[in-house]
Amino acid sequence: MHTKMGLGHEEGFGAPCLKCKDKCEGFELHYWRKICRNCKCGQEEHDVPTSSEDDRKVGKLFEDTKYTTLIAKLKSDGIPMYKRNVMILTNPVAAKKNVSINTVTYEWAPPVQNQTLARHYMQMLPKEKQPVAGSEGAQYRKKQLAKQLPAHDQDPSKCHELTPNEVKQMEQFVKKYKNEALGVGDVKLPSEVEGKPGEKKVPANGEKGTPATVGAMEGKLPGQKASQYSCFRCKLNMKEGDPAVYAERAGYDKLWHPACFVCCTCNELLVDMIYFWKNGKLYCGRHYCDSEKPRCAGCDELIFSNEYTQAEGQSWHLKHFCCFDCDCILAGEIYVMVKEKPICKPCYVKNHAVICQGCHNAIDPEVQRVTYNNFNWHATTECFLCSCCSKCLIGQKFMPVEGMVFCSVECKKKMVS
Repeated sequence: MHTKMGLGHEEGFGAPCLKCKDKCEGFELHYWRKICRNCKCGQEEHDVPTSSEDDRKVGKLFEDTKYTTLIAKLKSDGIPMYKRNVMILTNPVAAKKNVSINTVTYEWAPPVQNQTLARHYMQMLPKEKQPVAGSEGAQYRKKQLAKQLPAHDQDPSKCHELTPNEVKQMEQFVKKYKNEALGVGDVKLPSEVEGKPGEKKVPANGEKGTPATVGAMEGKLPGQKASQYSCFRCKLNMKEGDPAVYAERAGYDKLWHPACFVCCTCNELLVDMIYFWKNGKLYCGRHYCDSEKPRCAGCDELIFSNEYTQAEGQSWHLKHFCCFDCDCILAGEIYVMVKEKPICKPCYVKNHAVICQGCHNAIDPEVQRVTYNNFNWHATTECFLCSCCSKCLIGQKFMPVEGMVFCSVECKKKMVS
């Protein structure tokens, strides 16, 4: 049975753009770029409700890994879903007559038994990055899930027109990173983690307590000095009683402040503590994949074919080296880079060209021009002239006044007085 690969075009249709506000008519997915056709921002910039889609994506990521405890398979379709640890904290507020309950919902919290530890972890994150439902922190988490763990980096069915051979290569690539790099951070009190990797955990007080009881004591154990533990990223000491994040693939001799558990490339907080470990560094999913494979600057997917275009320090699938404005193929054509995107010459002249102060026409991208303080002129004897006496100024000293240029103080005085 042949199943047609779709790009999820129905998802989020019409959602408002949080960046462009009213300028965007609503989200409409481009048929192969991962952007909105109306405003050219990514889906993650739009207010698309994605939580079940995200839970499915992370569920698939953890499938066939040692993290299957974090997923549950739905009885209906057998799709693995991420069992996100949602933390609801209630603070009773004493009012005069009745007690109103003030609840705070964290859309994600570290999957630890001890809630005090989870709360403490959250408080150590910057306020604007705490994933409290309805806050900018929840928006940040959603955006990072889209950026750091794109579905098209792990699921061939979310990619555009892969050949059977590319699908096979991608499946092998995903299997390899699940086996060798993928991990989920572990929140613990440093005082609980004794000894080197591979050793059994022994409570620091030498008694047969369980790690849970040590946790309940918040690590304030006799003889525990904070200076023993320093963060692998910022090298500063951990404060006694503060939780730290551990990464099993890095070994339990390394630990991080919650706010320091970030990708080495984008420096963003690793979303839901999902990390990729390579050569002694922590990466988010996107930047780990970028360190292994070229990524197409057109469709944002990893490139698994041997033939692809490289230009301007970026890579493209052969069929995706297209004008960012009109999608015409650029192979062998003249193009201009505008904000790191290739634009064909007709679109450049129509949408992006600068206007000559002399003749008021668009300046062709291939001709020479004079630019001064955001003003432009054709570098010709007809256009770059003194605004008073029309003397040609090419190769001469000139005096600029806003959009005008003068050959001398006298001419300037005549026009500006």
